[in-house]
Amino acid sequence: MVLEWRKIKENCFREFKMQYRIVHRKNFFIIGFSKRITLQFHGENRQLDSLYELMTDENRNRLMSLNDCEPYGIVSVSADFSDRTREGSLLTQYLGTASSRSSADGFDILPVPESDWAVFTSCGSYPEALQNTWAEIYASWLASSDYELTGGSEMLWNESDDTSRKDFRSEIWIPVKKKI
Repeated sequence: MVLEWRKIKENCFREFKMQYRIVHRKNFFIIGFSKRITLQFHGENRQLDSLYELMTDENRNRLMSLNDCEPYGIVSVSADFSDRTREGSLLTQYLGTASSRSSADGFDILPVPESDWAVFTSCGSYPEALQNTWAEIYASWLASSDYELTGGSEMLWNESDDTSRKDFRSEIWIPVKKKI
């Protein structure tokens, strides 16, 4: 019985171990589309559908031509939280790409200041694996790490548009600074 419990505990630890790296980025811009929405902790947020509808092939190609810095590809960015810890509070959601350019006709622009970023990898069923990673970041990692939040924008990069994959891979980018 004790051996069986250890085995279960070890497997759980391996499954939920936080995979992250720290990346320093100079200031850049998110270029794309934005919308003010409410924060939702579980399930898919249907308020984002109208942003994704704007991501036509033509707009995606235009945005990708502006993507000259990491994270590469299309990103979802959460900014201007009224309260990051309360479900139902307001935030501005961006769907776009990272760029060194400060303007682009027909797109919204979000300036992102220079920062260190904790970049977490999430892999598993969407949206559960991603939401579990967010929860672990806020419930465990922040309390036990040498870093604290800066209050800046948070980014999400997805490897694929196919959310039905059992190994759906994402990266969560959170601006952090060393604790004093």
